[in-house]
This record gives sequence, C-alpha cells and structure tokens, in this order.
Amino acid sequence: MSQTAEMKYLHGTAQEEDSGSFNSTDYPYPTKKIPYSTDVDAESQNFLPEHNTGKKKYETEYHQGNASFGMSVFNLGNAIMGSGILGLSFAMANTGIALFVLLLVAVAIFSLYSVHLLLKTANEGGALVYEQLGYKAFGIPGKLAATCSITMQNIGAMSSYLYIVKYELPIVIEAFTGTSNGEWYTNGDYLVLLVTVVIILPLSLLRNLGYLGYTSGLSLLCMVFFLIVVIIKKFQIPCPLPFDVDEANDNLTKVLNSTFNSSSSAVDYMDACRPKYFVFNSQTVYAVPILTFAFVCHPAILPMYEELKDRSRKKMQGVANVSFLAMFIMYLLAALFGYLTFNDRVGPELLHTYSKVYKFDVLLLIVRLAVLTAVTLTVPVVLFPIRTSLNHILCASKGFSWVRHTTITIVLLAGTNALVILVPTIRDIFGFIGASAAAMLIFILPSAFYIKLVKKESMKSVQKIGASAFLICGFIVMIGSMTLIILDWIHNASPSDDTKGDGH
Repeated sequence: MSQTAEMKYLHGTAQEEDSGSFNSTDYPYPTKKIPYSTDVDAESQNFLPEHNTGKKKYETEYHQGNASFGMSVFNLGNAIMGSGILGLSFAMANTGIALFVLLLVAVAIFSLYSVHLLLKTANEGGALVYEQLGYKAFGIPGKLAATCSITMQNIGAMSSYLYIVKYELPIVIEAFTGTSNGEWYTNGDYLVLLVTVVIILPLSLLRNLGYLGYTSGLSLLCMVFFLIVVIIKKFQIPCPLPFDVDEANDNLTKVLNSTFNSSSSAVDYMDACRPKYFVFNSQTVYAVPILTFAFVCHPAILPMYEELKDRSRKKMQGVANVSFLAMFIMYLLAALFGYLTFNDRVGPELLHTYSKVYKFDVLLLIVRLAVLTAVTLTVPVVLFPIRTSLNHILCASKGFSWVRHTTITIVLLAGTNALVILVPTIRDIFGFIGASAAAMLIFILPSAFYIKLVKKESMKSVQKIGASAFLICGFIVMIGSMTLIILDWIHNASPSDDTKGDGH
C-alpha cells in the first residue's frame, strides 16, 4: 500500500462545523506542524483558523501555504510509497513483464487522472479533505463512504506492516541466535503479538504523536535502500533458485555436465530462467488490486494542496506528476529486478522470498532491521486517524476519555493482529483492500464527487463524460477483481485442491 496521508499527520485534527466551512472532519494535514499545548487533546485541536464560510471556492485567503514544490513532491512520495512495493514482483510473476508494465502505466495514469478530478472538485466544492467532499456531495452517506474507504485502506496498511513483522522478525532472530529449531520466539504469530503489546500498543496510546514526522521519512529511505539491495542481489543470486547458494552452484555444475547426455535438462534449466512477457494463471487476478493498493495516496492530496506555497491547481498537478513518475520508476525497478531474481518462484512478499536463498546475509539483515523499525513505528501513525474517525462518529459531542481512547485502540490492534494471524498470506490483504477500498479511493469516489459538485459543466461535456466513464471503469475493476479473488479463495479452500502455503 501506499503510505497514507496520515504518515505526515503531526499534532492535531480539525473539528467539523455545522456551517459546512473548510474545517475538516477530524482528518490530518500531512505537512503542517502546529504548536500545541500539552493540556489540549491532540485529537481535538484545530489546524485551521476561522474564516468566511460564505465563500464556496477553495482558493481563499484564510491560509497561505508554506510547503515548497520540492518538499511537496517528497511528502506526496511518502504518501504513495508503502508496503505495496513488496508485492509488485509477485504481480509481475503472474502477469509477465509486458502485461505488468501495461497495467502499471494504466494504474499510474488513472491515479493521476483521479488527482486531477479531486483538485478540480476541491475548487468547486470548497473542501480540504476527502470526507468533506463526500459530505458536500452526498451528505452523510458520502461522508461515510469516504470514511469507511479510508479506514479500510488504513487497516489494510496496518495489516501489511504487521505481516512484515510476522515474516521478517523470525529471520532476524534466527540470524542473531543461530537457531532454527522451531522455538517459540521464532514463531511469527507469537512475535507479532509480542511486538504489538510491547511496542505498538504503548505508542498507539499516546495522545500526541510528535515522532511520526521522522517515521515517514525513515520509511521512504528504507524502501529506497530495499530497492538498491534488490538490484544488487539480482546479480548475486544464480538461477534457477536453490535453497542455498552452495546448492545453486552444485546444481549449475550438474546441469551443465549433463547437457550432452540429456538435452531436455538443459532446456528445462533455461526455461526456468527465461522471463515471461505474458502470463495468465489463477494468481493473475491479484495484479490490479496489488497495483491500486500501491498507488493509493488520495486522502493526502487535498491537505498537501492546502499547504502548497503559492498554490494553484496546475502547480499541485505538477507535484503529483513528478511524485507519481518517481514512484512509477521505483515500483518498476523493484518489480523487475525482484522478478528476474526469482522468476516464477517469487513470493507475495519479496523481502521474505530472499530467505529461500540466504540463511544469513549481512546486507539483507540490515534491510530487514531497517524495514522492521520503520513499519513498527508506522503502525501507530496509521492507527491514529482511524481512532480519531471512530471517536468522531461514535462520540462527537463528548470530551476525551482515556477509557474510550484505550478501548478503541486495543480493539483495533486486536482485530488487526487476528487478521494477520488467521489470513495465510499478505497477498490476500493486498488483493482484498486493493480491490475494494483502493478502487473506491482512486476510481469511484473522485469521479462521483466531480460529477456531483462541479456544476459549471453539463453532463454532456467531455469532462463529465470522461468522469462518468472513469466511474464505470472503477465499478468494473472493483466488482470484477473482488469476484475473481473470492472465486480463487473458494477454489483454494476446496479439500481437493493441493494448496500451497506460499512458504509462509
């Protein structure tokens, strides 16, 4: 997934006004750092001053942004980049290089088009955040649709981060202890619970999350480091994939020595290492949801627009274009080199796949420690706005309560841990959230808000026809992907099906 807007949320949220003004409905502003008092709850502070509510246009004088073009590009790159990058090689392995590139280009273009719709709708509708646009467009149902989609996306992001803990922490512990005999402290399910209780829960219970500005940058740097290692390892790991490097060298020698006696073995060897350009199988259905999950950043767009210095719609679109291009290149390189390393044996989580080759590798160990640190510190950041949203929906008129604050936090973490322990692979999280919440945030909601709120264009205009087609495309993507994913789950659950556990 891509990291969400909450990755840059620093000290507070805005209260919704009955007048329908620009103040948001308790949702974060990614780059704005507002001084706060320790005796005021961070979940009830306002980011924005009062202003004239009579103006409909977004471009008003109440706040002057101070984020430069370059900083906005970095912040939006942070919002896009997330754990979704770990699943892209799996998507390429099940679509082929050519089809994957076509899908990646399509999803990137569609995501940019939805950014265009959001920015234009913001100018007409006078709202700063996704939920406010939903309320202005369709009232309470629109607000709930936006809130539920963002909440599902964030829960999916939290789950993907905890999956990384489940997959990678046992390998790190085994590397340090030198044991791999199945001890309890190398069991991923136990470790997820332990990390949640000891580290994530205490951080999540804080009323102010001042550290998260650093977490966001750390996560992006970790993924850049991860990409560099993926490229390096492509040239170090032989093909076909062995269980360890020594075995690879032995297998290579055996295959080459037997070439004159058995030409078929040489053919099989070469075929296993030959990249495929078009692939269709039962796992191909997960490709589009994984890509949409990786590109979701749309709840961050409008807050970043509000913070942009000398802001204009054209300038913010330029920020989005540069950010999406940079992430497109990173995603393509990570997917390509990961796929070329493992070919059809790449797993749903690329970093974990390296454990099939290396029992211990210093460079990979450093990557794992960096990624584990980043995702562990990021989980409370992603949980924070979900809890704030639930507080606002359930108890909007009530003051802060430690009992309610703690209860919601524990319930959210318990539910996410149960999901991580019970769902067999991260592929299912990428697939389900990508097909549902991500499709809503990228395709359906931006086009629906645009059609409803932009009044100056008739339904027969090219712009409205394009938005309507985009809306229909979104429903096709969501319904089609969800149907095929559910059918795949049913097929894999069949007793007669010899289901593979993905090595996890």
